Amino acid sequence: MLKNLVTERKLIRTLAKNDFKTKFAGSYLGIVWALVQPIVTVLVYWFVFQVGLKQTDTSAYHGYPFILWMLAGLVPWFYFQEAMTGGTNVLMEYSYLVKKVVFKIEILPMVKAVSALFIHTFFVCVAVVLYSCYGKFPGVYGLQILYYSFCMFVLASGICYAASAVAVFFRDLLQIVNIILQVGVWATPIMWDLQSIGLPGIVAKIFKLNPMYYIVYGYRDALINKVWFWERPGLTLYFWGFTVLMFLIGTRIFRRLRIHFADVL
Repeated sequence: MLKNLVTERKLIRTLAKNDFKTKFAGSYLGIVWALVQPIVTVLVYWFVFQVGLKQTDTSAYHGYPFILWMLAGLVPWFYFQEAMTGGTNVLMEYSYLVKKVVFKIEILPMVKAVSALFIHTFFVCVAVVLYSCYGKFPGVYGLQILYYSFCMFVLASGICYAASAVAVFFRDLLQIVNIILQVGVWATPIMWDLQSIGLPGIVAKIFKLNPMYYIVYGYRDALINKVWFWERPGLTLYFWGFTVLMFLIGTRIFRRLRIHFADVL
């Protein structure tokens, strides 16, 4: 499967571009809609927390305004959310390709993961510009965003292989994934800081088992804390152990079920 992903990389890139374009085909604003919803979400959270709940104490966020601190967590979450919802439904969406005997359907979950990178890249650039406007340019530490984006890409891809395969036989899985993502945005320390709320040690460790904790705090390390990823060896080893295992399990489930995809669809 990995060999096919490498040899078909040009096809994956082409399909990802088409997937991104056709998602908004026929609408007057086109791909602008891909930007509107995340921007509105950021503004709503900013208004609720900073204006409504008066989250103005910058000392709790390492001297950074709350909007910048929150944005560092929301940017990776937007990618993960887009990749998961699109990846879970990808085999149903591209059922006409699944039914083609000669088409290598194992590239389809990867198409959604790559497609979500386009809008993610835009928001990373927006975040860097916004930080710079506040006089908080991330500097050389910001290069770690490439590393953490790759981490998130591999994590989302592995989960999508399993989810897309199971969703063919259990269509309710997409709704379950949406609910998990709704809960996950609050279970992941994005709008709140795990260190500052004083949770008991065992509870804090449970939250850190969430692999997106590593990604969210990785983005904050790159943009705010100025910490290199190798300075957190325990979390790094755990994340990659979990991610590689998830990728192996996901691709194995996909291979086991793929012979039934065309018949069910």
